[in-house]
Amino acid sequence: VQLQASGGGLVQAGGSLRLTCAASGESVRNYAVGWFRQAPGKEREFVASTRWSGGTPYYADIVKGRFTISKDFAKNTMYLQMNSLKPEDTAVYHCAAGRVISSTRTYPSAYTYWGKGTLVTVSS
Repeated sequence: VQLQASGGGLVQAGGSLRLTCAASGESVRNYAVGWFRQAPGKEREFVASTRWSGGTPYYADIVKGRFTISKDFAKNTMYLQMNSLKPEDTAVYHCAAGRVISSTRTYPSAYTYWGKGTLVTVSS
């Protein structure tokens, strides 16, 4: 499975961005997909995850109500809509996939496949 995140950029606080995670190679339909982010000097942190086949997305408290996951099965692509962005959302965002169980979905080590990240910068 190859993953490619894109859609990052520079945005003012309060603005929006939509990140894209395009999957290729083996089908990811049996996997969970997660979004993580890593700010300079900080550890990688969980943002959101969902099962490609369905189910309720799970969000970190710090993004709940502002970020939304959606999927396009035909394009094998997942999106992360980010609204009401804050300067503290500035980070490199990564998408990941794997056979992940719910109890471990917030841990980067639970995911097998990772794409290159995309930088999101939110100015104040």
